[in-house]
Amino acid sequence: MRWLAFMLAATLSWSVWALDLQQAKQQGLIGEQQNGLVGAVQSNAQVNAIVNDINRKRLENYQDIARRTGTSLTVVQSRAGQLNIERTPNGQYVQLADGSWRRK
Repeated sequence: MRWLAFMLAATLSWSVWALDLQQAKQQGLIGEQQNGLVGAVQSNAQVNAIVNDINRKRLENYQDIARRTGTSLTVVQSRAGQLNIERTPNGQYVQLADGSWRRK
């Protein structure tokens, strides 16, 4: 499990698209979900485009991690979701198990 956590930490780096993602999070438009993906707290075309792009990239990373570690995609996503929510700064949104959004 430590290997999985290390692999997640290494691949969850914020690249070129991070500025847009971080701005959207700071504005309360996008939040972290328990499945390791991001979701639209307040949906519009630009927010949806960011969400779709980020989630596509994250899923590619998660699938790669699952293949390399022999772990299921579900387990990788669940662990990534936990890590992402833990790392979410106060004031930004996280999605609860019931699907509702709350500020951390």
